[in-house]
Amino acid sequence: MGTASSLVSPGEVIEDAYGGEGGEACEIPVEVKPKARLLRSSFRRGPRVIGASFKSTGSVELEYAAEYERLRKDYEIFRVSKNNEIASMQKKEAKLDEENKRLRAELQALQKTYQKILREKESALEAKYQAMERAGTFEHDRDKVKRQFKIFRETKEKEIQDLLRAKRDLESKLQQLQAQGIQIYDPADSDSDDNHTTVTTAGTQCEYWSGGILGSEPSMGSMMQLQQTHRGPEFAHSLIDVEGPFANVSRDDWDVAVASLLQVSPHVSQALWSNTVRCYLIYTQETRAELQAFIQTYSLRLQRFCEGLGHFYLNVSFPEEKAALYAAERRQEIERSSVCVLLLKSSVSSCVVEDVEEAFVETPDSRPLLLYLRTGERKGEKEEVSTLSPSTRDLLERVNKADKSVVDHAGSVEEGAALIFTQLERVIKQELLGLELEESGEVEEREEEDSGDVLWDLHDEQEQIEAFQQACSAASRLSFQKYVDRLNDMVAAPPPTPPLLVSGAPGSGKSLLLAKWLIELQQKHSPNNLILYHFTGHPLSTSTDPVLIIKRLTVKLLQHFWSISGLSMDPSKILEEFPRWLERLSACHHGNIIIIIDSIDQIQNAERHMKWLIDPLPANVRVLVSVNVETCPQAWRLWPTLHLDPLNPREVKSVISTECVNSDIKLTKDQEKKLERHCRSAATCKALYISLLARLITHTRSSWTLERTLQQCALCQDTVSLYRLGLKVALDSLSTDQEKHIMKELLCLVCASHNGISESEALELFPDLSFPALTSLLHNLERLLIITYACGLIRFQHQQVLKLVCVTMFHFQACEAVNQEFLDGGKCRGSYSEKIIRFFSEQLKQDRVTWRAADELPWLLQQQEDRSKLQMSLLNLFVSQNLYKRGHFSELLTYWQFVGKDKCSMATEYFDSLKEFEKTCESEQSMSRLADLYETLGRFLKDLGLLSQAVAPLQRSLEIRETALDPDHPSVAQSLHQLAGVYVHWRKFGNAEQLYKQAMEICENAYGPEHSTVARELDSLTLLYQKQKKYEQAEKLRKRSVKIRQKTARQKGHMYGFALLKRRALQLEELTLGKDSADCAKTLNELGVLYYLQNNLDAAKMFLTRSLEMRQRVLGPDHPDCAQSLNNLAALHSERKEYESAEELYERALDIRKRALAPDHPSLAYTLKHLAMLYKRRGKLEKAVPLYELALEIREKSFGPKHPSVATALVNLAVLYCQLKQHSDALPLYERALKVYEDSLGQLHPRVGETLKNLAVLSYEEGDFEKAAELYKRAMEIKEAEPSLVCGKAPSRHSSSGDTFSLQILRKCFIPVIFNEC
Repeated sequence: MGTASSLVSPGEVIEDAYGGEGGEACEIPVEVKPKARLLRSSFRRGPRVIGASFKSTGSVELEYAAEYERLRKDYEIFRVSKNNEIASMQKKEAKLDEENKRLRAELQALQKTYQKILREKESALEAKYQAMERAGTFEHDRDKVKRQFKIFRETKEKEIQDLLRAKRDLESKLQQLQAQGIQIYDPADSDSDDNHTTVTTAGTQCEYWSGGILGSEPSMGSMMQLQQTHRGPEFAHSLIDVEGPFANVSRDDWDVAVASLLQVSPHVSQALWSNTVRCYLIYTQETRAELQAFIQTYSLRLQRFCEGLGHFYLNVSFPEEKAALYAAERRQEIERSSVCVLLLKSSVSSCVVEDVEEAFVETPDSRPLLLYLRTGERKGEKEEVSTLSPSTRDLLERVNKADKSVVDHAGSVEEGAALIFTQLERVIKQELLGLELEESGEVEEREEEDSGDVLWDLHDEQEQIEAFQQACSAASRLSFQKYVDRLNDMVAAPPPTPPLLVSGAPGSGKSLLLAKWLIELQQKHSPNNLILYHFTGHPLSTSTDPVLIIKRLTVKLLQHFWSISGLSMDPSKILEEFPRWLERLSACHHGNIIIIIDSIDQIQNAERHMKWLIDPLPANVRVLVSVNVETCPQAWRLWPTLHLDPLNPREVKSVISTECVNSDIKLTKDQEKKLERHCRSAATCKALYISLLARLITHTRSSWTLERTLQQCALCQDTVSLYRLGLKVALDSLSTDQEKHIMKELLCLVCASHNGISESEALELFPDLSFPALTSLLHNLERLLIITYACGLIRFQHQQVLKLVCVTMFHFQACEAVNQEFLDGGKCRGSYSEKIIRFFSEQLKQDRVTWRAADELPWLLQQQEDRSKLQMSLLNLFVSQNLYKRGHFSELLTYWQFVGKDKCSMATEYFDSLKEFEKTCESEQSMSRLADLYETLGRFLKDLGLLSQAVAPLQRSLEIRETALDPDHPSVAQSLHQLAGVYVHWRKFGNAEQLYKQAMEICENAYGPEHSTVARELDSLTLLYQKQKKYEQAEKLRKRSVKIRQKTARQKGHMYGFALLKRRALQLEELTLGKDSADCAKTLNELGVLYYLQNNLDAAKMFLTRSLEMRQRVLGPDHPDCAQSLNNLAALHSERKEYESAEELYERALDIRKRALAPDHPSLAYTLKHLAMLYKRRGKLEKAVPLYELALEIREKSFGPKHPSVATALVNLAVLYCQLKQHSDALPLYERALKVYEDSLGQLHPRVGETLKNLAVLSYEEGDFEKAAELYKRAMEIKEAEPSLVCGKAPSRHSSSGDTFSLQILRKCFIPVIFNEC
């Protein structure tokens, strides 16, 4: 066997059967000792003994084990060290990864910076190339002018020599004739119009320059009139001046104002109470069948029709057997109704008589009336009358005095319901909504008026109007005079003036103070003050969206200055550009621009979005904002502040006493003292708290005693707890558990909604709820100041039914009370939100997309953070279209950002959705809707700045309309118009011009050359030419557009405005049938004005003549009222171009007013102005001079010598002197006017430029060519500095020829300078 060393030889490899995977070979190191040592030891120890080899083997194994242990320890040390090294390397690797990420981020940032710098470089290069191109063009034009001048100089020198020779020849012939004793005719002694200057109306050219050698045109300002330009709803001076509601309205102002309203802002019908068509139905037991048939068959059709136009429709009726229980509610509903329908047969009850008395007898002119009289089977007329009861016959006799529509029916119930529907539909469409009806009775299809520049939400405007009206209704008794006086002083402070801060605690009356001050400001009738206001609601409503607020203010501002072009729809740009618009337009306004924003701290991110308030405001801009003390940003606390104090004990007692007197409740002395002690803390003497306390005390429907109510109120130490008590009182006043449950559910739904719940929606959500029960419940809650109506919606925001105090922070505290009382602190809010979501989702499934669904559904889904359902609702194309077309641009973008989509991915989603929808479109109507959707998407993407992606949907819309309709259909023109707008933004002006011209041609062929759509295309082409600096072509198109709009307004008129005029005229005619009196003569005069404004000149002349004759008989021929009638008749004759009669009448009116009125009276100035204009029109310039001089004197006395109106009168007189060739008299007037304009309006104002042009022409006429060139250069610099204000502006009354005159002035001003240099 041998030793152990013989078993394994050194370096031998054996296989490890246990350790390694895959049978790896292991080499075991073996240390072998020398054999010689073993032999010596064996010889030394004697003969070999059996077993000695095994003993040696054991020692070797022991030695091997020790060696193995040592190696194992070394291995462990080695392994641990390597693991430590590996861990260290991993840490280094992690650090390197972090450093790599940081370097990559820096690299990306540097790349973005590089791209930005590269784009800026490209922009700078492009600007450089454009500047070089303009410089080259200027050099070319200068050389061209030099060449033209050389030819011109040589020609004119030759003409001058010829004229001089002809003059000498004529003088010699004249001397010969005089020597022969022949009489010579002097043209200066003739009265013929042929030898006088021909002067036409404003805006046209006159011929007084044509006789000169240069053949030049009249100067800028040569037709300047004494009247101011139109500045909004107030009209400065008038052609027809009367007392009353139509004072100071001229024909031109009326036409242009109506055209402006038709073009820009929506009209909110005053016939609708809170955006709802409320049809009050009065019926008896005998006509119940017709009522039920009408409601079941036709009510839904009227509801859908009104929904399509953005209004609510509601049938209001009370069962005859229960009507006595709802007496207060019936009176309130009749007052709020839009139209009343009376259904009668033979007998009537006392409740029906009461309603008919209220609606048809006492207030017949408040609303349209409809009478349905069922006569049974067809019988003779006598038999019909005999079937009526005496009370019914007596009622009909009184009803017949009212202006109403009558339906006399003797057929079936279904036929009667159909007749009621037909008449009611006509009333709603024509009288309430102002729609035009064709001869067949159908609504005339109205083309889309907007051109994509302005998207306005009718409901936002309605909400603002109602908020202001509610604040005004509360401003009658509570005295804020000390605060009003302080506001007047702060506004009158010299500029620069920072925003004025009206601060106070919640419910202190800030909104009322602003409304009261605004009312007084409007009552001053200052035409130079432009007032813009905004009242905010609760923080999550659309009224607090900063983009919508600023867009509304901007559009109002631009509309006032006759320009809406250039307004971006991009939310960030709207907020960014508003300060620039404000600064630019304030420079064009003579008076103050006052901006009032109520509860500005409730605006979303107010400090960030309203940062323009911190910057210095223009000198004539005043901003007033109200804010709560607790939430006022720190940066705003440095502004001048007016703090509202709590009510003092006297005011508290006055409010409560007045409410008690109105409710016939008397408090004892002890009760009054308890209330006085209770209302001494800061929280219990606020206007809101006192208002609610008074309502609770006088609540007649409460089952509580007065003493118990006072005890419970004394336990409420803040407004929220008092509101909770009010909710308990309202609940206790209800008789059944079902009514209490409905009240809780309804208030919780209002609290969970975005903007509120409408009455019709409440009836749909609660099918078992009848309308009388609902209106009784709402009347009770409204009485307790818990709910209000805004734009047809039930909300918690209320600015007082009580006409004493302002409920400023009402919504938040009332809503908080509902949260605590019914929603368990808001924990149950989600279930009610889900109920509203299901309600509107069902509407969408029925293809019933209304503005309410678009407002509520996406917002509620966003609140629930359900991104998938939110995206599905947004991809309902009609929902997104509704939001976009109503101007809720930023809201739509916010929803998509919440979903997690950027602009490009959003556009892709819409494209895919449209393609899927296109697969389902087969009929012509569906294809038309598809084209509208494609057009909306294209406009949306254009507003987002995605121009390349906007072209495809607009082109697709154009293809669909050309294929489905006709290449010459007006809808095709609309697509061409929108596509051209994209090319304008792309600066592809050639393509845009071609598309605009194609659209205009289609509109002219479809509607005629004088239609409003043609004016729209002309406006677009005007803007396009101005961008290309083709001012001469732009001015021609602009003038044509203005003429079309004025003529359209005169022929078609504003349906609402003319309906009011006609109704007022009919009312006044009834008042003129009595005896002669001053009041009757005044009524006749107003009738003449009304018919004049309706373009019925024959009727106007008849009434004005009767007014004059009656005034002369009653008041005497020298009374100032006679002068008024003479003035109006003169204006009428002037309208008919009967100038001789007009001149005589004006002279008679002027003579009376000079003797009867003060020298600076406005009426005297009116007559002076129009008589002077008439003299100029007839060429009697010498007679016009003293009138203009007197007008100048009146203005200096009225406004002071440095007012812009005085400068206008100076220019008028200077122009007249120029026409008379009295240049030496005209020059100082021009210079003085220029100084006044520069001091009052600034050196870059357009009026300054126009006056400089006048001076340039005058300097040239006097031979001062260098001065003429310098003045004209300054005028052109001012004109080029304001290109954006030219578009869409009303024709300047200081200009007779516009930019058509520029080349002539250029030739006249620069040519002499070049000649002198040569």
